[in-house]
Amino acid sequence: QVQLVESGGGLVQAGASLRLSCAASGRTFSSYAMGWFRQAPGKERDFVSAITWSGGHTYYGSSVKGRFTISRDNAKNTVYLQMNSLKPEDTAVYYCAAGYTTGFNSYEYDYWGQGTQVTVSS
Repeated sequence: QVQLVESGGGLVQAGASLRLSCAASGRTFSSYAMGWFRQAPGKERDFVSAITWSGGHTYYGSSVKGRFTISRDNAKNTVYLQMNSLKPEDTAVYYCAAGYTTGFNSYEYDYWGQGTQVTVSS
């Protein structure tokens, strides 16, 4: 089992950058694909980005591609989401997730963090 704790959210102005971190417990972190999802009030949880267990392949949602970068450090049991050129529409609670496959859907992940709020003002 894996426990996930996100950090790094906050309130920023449009155009700013933030880096989210997701720290995982357990010795099998490197076995899991990791994903980031986000959920705005009244909306569904949307795919943001994912990375394979090795870090060799990364995937992005169309709305963040070119602005966000996912990475992982298996030695530190941590996955990151670097978010640049933030827009007000990026405002949401961001969740990290761990799963056995690198999926684009929330149901493909088995473990979830509690989320961290990102608010981008215009």
